[in-house]
Amino acid sequence: MMYERFEKIKEKEQATAAKADHTIQVCVAASCLSAQSDKVLESVQAEIKTEKHKGCQAKGVGCMGLCSRGPLVNVLHKDEALGETLYQDVTPADAPALVAATCAGERLKERVCPTDVPFFQRQTKIVLENSGRIDPERIEEYVAAGGYEALVTAVNEMAPSDVIDEVLRSGLRGRGGGGYPTGLKWTTVAKADADQRKYVICNADEGDPGAFMDRSVLESDPHRILEGMVLAGYAIGARKGYIYVRGEYPLAVARLKKAINQARRLGVLGDGICGTTFNFQIEIRLGAGAFVCGEETALIASVEGKRGQPRPRPPYPAEFGLWGEPTLINNVETFANVPAIIRNGGDWYAGIGTDKSKGTKVFALAGSIVNTGLIEVPMGIPLKEIVFEIGGGIPGGHQVKAVQTGGPSGGCIPAEYFDTPVDYESLVKLGSIMGSGGMIVMDETSNMVDVARYFMEFCKTESCGKCVPCRVGTVQMYDLLDKIYRGEATSHDLELLENLCKMVREMSLCGLGQTAPNPVNSTLHYFRNEYTDLLRDKNELETAVSTPEVQP
Repeated sequence: MMYERFEKIKEKEQATAAKADHTIQVCVAASCLSAQSDKVLESVQAEIKTEKHKGCQAKGVGCMGLCSRGPLVNVLHKDEALGETLYQDVTPADAPALVAATCAGERLKERVCPTDVPFFQRQTKIVLENSGRIDPERIEEYVAAGGYEALVTAVNEMAPSDVIDEVLRSGLRGRGGGGYPTGLKWTTVAKADADQRKYVICNADEGDPGAFMDRSVLESDPHRILEGMVLAGYAIGARKGYIYVRGEYPLAVARLKKAINQARRLGVLGDGICGTTFNFQIEIRLGAGAFVCGEETALIASVEGKRGQPRPRPPYPAEFGLWGEPTLINNVETFANVPAIIRNGGDWYAGIGTDKSKGTKVFALAGSIVNTGLIEVPMGIPLKEIVFEIGGGIPGGHQVKAVQTGGPSGGCIPAEYFDTPVDYESLVKLGSIMGSGGMIVMDETSNMVDVARYFMEFCKTESCGKCVPCRVGTVQMYDLLDKIYRGEATSHDLELLENLCKMVREMSLCGLGQTAPNPVNSTLHYFRNEYTDLLRDKNELETAVSTPEVQP
């Protein structure tokens, strides 16, 4: 019965699309909205309403990726010979000319954005396959694009263990930063006592500076997250899920709420999902912007209404999580991969990427880079291809100096290592981590001591204060970095900073403190001369200090 209902939705959507000779898609994700893309959409729709532009329709869609060129507008034609046309930097004043050119089968040349470039051609989209293509506020468009097909198939034709097997075969690893095998985590929760109440939590508490991957997915394709969570609930035997999302993401929250209501009405969420006996509910919980709540146990405490502070592990959330019950926690991107894996099979997904890092990864490119925006690339792609080809290189004639990955928990990778493939193991060897997907590019004007100081200021501010090594250590590390940056430190202060890095890393309770020294360690390892040049007693230092034994 659900199959038939989906077919009717698809047929209706196809019939509606067939009525229009031209479809104008306007990005209404946060980045383009900040550049008044909503006004662009209103102007285009107002122009279409005139009698001279019959056969043309306009709608809002999710993020198209190239955020630095927004507002972005994409035009589709029924006549395939005309292809598609992407426009950049569109203003409300461009609406009359853009609509007129579209209806005439022509282009508004001064606004055309080339799509035959690496930024678009070198990407492999799985998580972002619907972003920029469908209206995020209409479940019908998600269904027409193949949405919820995986869920219908799973609950009607697959046992819960079959779903887990596909995830295991896919080799999917957690995209929140740790890279833990997703299928193994699901298996652990599924094996918990069947009489226990189990929970699924989507960690959407994206807090890394410069990161906007999760926000864009939630704003552009919210039903994808819901479907991934319901599939997870079915696989592990849970009946309740929570999406823990930052309160600073009002657009994402609004679209999630609408998506949840639409999913309930369609029968793919709530009681009797897809005509079966499986029940699964999803609620939203808003975070107050505490970076530490990205850590699993702190997040759980916050959902329970307590102060967001971590606790020692083990026991892990898979055994003792929300309200003491087995809990599965994955981040937005992890859940977004699941529908495609169930739809296409785990082996299909495992065929993308590297031996140990399967599939694709979404990155938020920011900093000193020509093409700022959201990209999705296969695991194992060399860092230089992301920076110089997809990213378009460094603007203003500057030279690239380093790339910072992994946010405050990551490290800075110098340009001489840009041949390194982007996967979990390779980045760790360089003293950085994959993280959730933030990637900040820096040119030769960046001072690496200042970079380390910036991230340490973030870490000390975001420390929950529960353990002394993090609460006190990050403050002392920041003070030392500030002292070095101001040229008031000595070699003794530098030695003290290195010792503090080791202490904070080894003694802190949770991942925030344990990884807080990473930006310091990596910049000390690769750019030590920038530290020593700022010391008051630099003339007394041995030349050998430029080749330290510090491990990143």
